[in-house]
Amino acid sequence: MSDTNMFCFQCEQTAGGKGCTRVGVCGKQPETAARQDQLTCELIALARASEGQPSDRRVDAMLMRGLFATITNVNFNPADLDDMIAEAAAATRRLKGQPAGDASGLFQGDPDIVSLRSILLFGLRGMAAYAWHARTLGQDDQTVTGWFYKGLRAVGADHSVDEWLGLIMEFGQANLKCMELLDRANTGAYGHPVPTSVPTARDSGPFIVVTGHDLHDLKQLLEQTEGKGINIYTHGEMLPAHAYPELKKYAHLKGNYGTAWQNQQKEFDKLPGVVLYTTNCLMPPKVTYMDRIFTTAMVGFPGVTHIPADAAGRKDFAPVIGKALALKGWAETTEGKPLMTGFGHN
Repeated sequence: MSDTNMFCFQCEQTAGGKGCTRVGVCGKQPETAARQDQLTCELIALARASEGQPSDRRVDAMLMRGLFATITNVNFNPADLDDMIAEAAAATRRLKGQPAGDASGLFQGDPDIVSLRSILLFGLRGMAAYAWHARTLGQDDQTVTGWFYKGLRAVGADHSVDEWLGLIMEFGQANLKCMELLDRANTGAYGHPVPTSVPTARDSGPFIVVTGHDLHDLKQLLEQTEGKGINIYTHGEMLPAHAYPELKKYAHLKGNYGTAWQNQQKEFDKLPGVVLYTTNCLMPPKVTYMDRIFTTAMVGFPGVTHIPADAAGRKDFAPVIGKALALKGWAETTEGKPLMTGFGHN
């Protein structure tokens, strides 16, 4: 695939219900889509090269991070994707594996086979996000990790329809185990969610809006903003954070702002505060608010300040905090209708 053509159909918003071929409905550019497909092929090559080798946590992390980065709306920064492509290719060479092939073959051929291959590939990408979050909180599972290797090798090979169906059903069991892993990680760190009424009112003063669903990033931000006169609001998929006891105890976790990820270009336009993107979903930002957004974890966009983690996973949100204080936030308090969350299985 060239940097001027694309074919992406991994989300339900895809153009015409068939696939984005010029530019993504989400705003993804062809050069980004091409790099995501090439990264996928590099990961397949790495998974093949790792067969029969001793387990390596660095390679485990490469597969998870790489799959995570290829989910729609996570990373639109070609430089980040180039770095991951180079890292995976170097690891494959170190293991004396074969170089990656052309990415175009992933989505060509019999439509039924392409669909079955894509179900497994897109499922692996989604599971990688949850496994990465669980790993950040110290939770691993060998069955889940092993399936990133097995699944990528399968995606890069030919199978009959029955074989594909068998692989997908087996993967479903691994994915269920991954959800259990993430649940154990989140509840172990933050307690079991409880039914909670979440305000949507806006308090006057400086604020930070946190979008995505990385609870670990939110916890670090809450710790670093405590006592600084900054209110924290969730957005989109971060809404359930209000139900966790260990997060609820922070009085400056004030409420929820806005609605779903696809409305962010309107909701963040000229916002007098800061937005921190912790996972997905990123829409290409407008110039009217690009200077007041920050990314972290796997999220990336050209020209947007990224907050990295140190070797211990610790992040310094000082630039985010400083920007929020400088913007001063909303001038007055407004009312809003509360939302409910926290109806977990416990």
